[in-house]
Amino acid sequence: MARTTGSDGEKTEAAVREAAVGLIARLGYEAMSMRQLAAEVGVQAAALYRYFPTKQDLLFTLMREHMEGLIEAWRATRPVGADPATRLAAYVENHIAFHIERRHSTHVSNMELRSLSHEKLTQILRMRTAYEKELRAILRDGVEADLFSIEDTGLTAMALIQMMTGVIVWFRPGERLSIAEVTATYLAMTMRLVGAKTDGASTSHDAAPLFGRAKDALAT
Repeated sequence: MARTTGSDGEKTEAAVREAAVGLIARLGYEAMSMRQLAAEVGVQAAALYRYFPTKQDLLFTLMREHMEGLIEAWRATRPVGADPATRLAAYVENHIAFHIERRHSTHVSNMELRSLSHEKLTQILRMRTAYEKELRAILRDGVEADLFSIEDTGLTAMALIQMMTGVIVWFRPGERLSIAEVTATYLAMTMRLVGAKTDGASTSHDAAPLFGRAKDALAT
């Protein structure tokens, strides 16, 4: 079957986004040129502007899609109606898995906020705030349920986000730790930070496997 112009265009646009993420992560937004990007994809430079009118539009699209993907991944995996400990475990697990799988995209999203225009930056920050608000709600619920001991939920949430996202800086697949081991260790650190009570009475059935790995990590 012959490919349609539309399908070719979608494939080219996807290739442009993928190549742009890699180049920006490696060179930086300011250093990457649209001509370099076109050469990487194998198209004429003028063709890029069919998909992204400006370089700024390209960067904004990459960051927006990263945040949309993260928010959607959490919505798809969050245990609705579960206790705060189970929800926190799920949040940690999802956050780490998402960012490890998208190392370059995460790097671009964290390092190139400064390169966005004020209007576009505001939109991305609004999305980040909405995502982090979910974590703050979990922490507050945990405090109210006497499962967590936290003095400042906002500061604790920021610390947790930075810690979990930072895994991409050092983690490499196939080295000393597996993704599951990294997740268990980070969950253990998270539970320490929130002063979680991880005894059998306060741990739900769904959270038990992760808490078990967390306890093992704490013991090593």
